[in-house]
Amino acid sequence: MSELKQEVWLRGPVNGIPALLQPVAHALLQAQEEIHALLADFPASRLWERPAGLASVGFHLQHLSGVLDRLFTYANGQTLSAQQLQYLAAEGVADENIQITTLLAAFDVQIAQALTQLKDTDPAALTDIRTVGRKQVPSTMLGLLFHAAEHTMRHTGQLLATVRFVRL
Repeated sequence: MSELKQEVWLRGPVNGIPALLQPVAHALLQAQEEIHALLADFPASRLWERPAGLASVGFHLQHLSGVLDRLFTYANGQTLSAQQLQYLAAEGVADENIQITTLLAAFDVQIAQALTQLKDTDPAALTDIRTVGRKQVPSTMLGLLFHAAEHTMRHTGQLLATVRFVRL
């Protein structure tokens, strides 16, 4: 019987991440591992399928990268750039030229950037007010970082279900 790999949160602290942000780092790294394992042999021809009206695997991969970028931008106290808004508008638009490996690589880059930002985050600033979107809805830095982790795991679960459904 093969030994199951321990979940990321059970492996100890992520080096350089402040203690209060360890759960965010653990969730992001767990999602990264699960998504790579899940899609290791996924057929590229089925990337944009929407079984039973569900969001496609391609959408989830694009959205995971995009939402991390956007939420971490807000957590940094910044507004979205024109490029980020353009990316948001294109999420889920089927493009047969986009490869799974490209989407996974973009997600990996986003995870790495998120971890770097977490390492650079001053824990004393976690309750600082940050605003979200054009309406400038108030949140906190911690609220945004926690939501980034939670939202990533939510889409990881949806991706898992969609991949299994597509493979039926």
